[in-house]
Amino acid sequence: MSAEAATAIESQVRELIRKRGVDPVRDVGAVRTMVDDALASWEQRALAGAVAPYDDRLTVAKSVLDNVAGLGPLQAYLDDPEIEEIWINDPAQVYVARRGEAELTSTILTAAQVRDLVEHMLKLSGRRLDLSSPFVDASLPGGERLHAVIPDVTREHWSVNIRKYVTRANHLSDLVALGSLTQQAAEFLGAAVASGLNVLVSGGTQAGKTTFLNALSGSIPPRERVITCEEVFELKIPLRDVVGLQCRQPSLEGTGEIPLRRLVKEALRMRPNRIIIGEVREAESLDMLVALNAGVPGMCTIHANSARDAITKMCTLPLLAGENVSDRFVVPTVASAIDLVVHLHVDARGRRRLREIAGVSGRVEQGVIEVSDLFHRVGDTLVRGDGFPPEEERFARAGYRLSDLLARQS
Repeated sequence: MSAEAATAIESQVRELIRKRGVDPVRDVGAVRTMVDDALASWEQRALAGAVAPYDDRLTVAKSVLDNVAGLGPLQAYLDDPEIEEIWINDPAQVYVARRGEAELTSTILTAAQVRDLVEHMLKLSGRRLDLSSPFVDASLPGGERLHAVIPDVTREHWSVNIRKYVTRANHLSDLVALGSLTQQAAEFLGAAVASGLNVLVSGGTQAGKTTFLNALSGSIPPRERVITCEEVFELKIPLRDVVGLQCRQPSLEGTGEIPLRRLVKEALRMRPNRIIIGEVREAESLDMLVALNAGVPGMCTIHANSARDAITKMCTLPLLAGENVSDRFVVPTVASAIDLVVHLHVDARGRRRLREIAGVSGRVEQGVIEVSDLFHRVGDTLVRGDGFPPEEERFARAGYRLSDLLARQS
């Protein structure tokens, strides 16, 4: 009888929410109190024989709270710290990624439930999903990132992805503890960030680029003012003086859109000591290069298959900014703006690992940027390469001896 009791109690709680004008998403505490009151009332009626008793109070309470204030049948996956992403291919195919491994769940939804869940998630984001805008990218109140696509862009069913930002690393030392990189590499990268070098974090989808970028930001000196630019909020910079900016979709009239390029330009007017861009995909890469060449240190992520591919891609994306942008300008600009490339990958066991760290010397030969090997992975071990990074004087000014940081360890 627990299912019937949960349905009846949920109806009572929803009626109370309507009467009292409570926002169940923003005021979960008030909803929880209503659920407890409704459960107590049900128990009293059950003792009098007016209703059937339920079997498990905690199970009923969680079911009602998840349905009213959470994401119903998906809420358990959001609450599970082992799960990193949830996606729905069709109502009968709900998948999760648990520590890098995909698995099909036993959850079966209806098409109406999928639509209701997406509408519920978009309620507070200010973003919309309709035939004129069949894609949506939004940040949820808990920090999760929602991406949804509707027919006829998809074949038949709504496609939904909910990517959780699982904060397992706030500093590079946390990544060392997780086995993602060595202590020497972590100390070098921490010194590079503290010294103001510009870092490009590359890798494939779900390689951990955002997590790594967040961990790198833990080495930024605490007195610096940081401006972040993202499509949707994901970064959680562990500093006090931080301003986060995110893009905005156009209105129904097609006005009011704020693209990533605009955010980067505006960030330069906000007195930044450092700029962090969540990810560059298109013409905003040009504005980022301009910002880095203006003397503002920065970091960003990019999709690529290797450190060399990341540099090549950075030389290509700015060309999307317009016909007046040529490779004769872009290539030397990339060479002088980017100092380090940190490339990540996911191994066969689903573990996120740092695969290589490359230094960009600033030299260009016949249109090819020189890249040096600082660290690379041999088997399961990250080892020191033969190269040296640029900007040795920056390390010295910040109080670091580059020779000590990169000394070969026996």
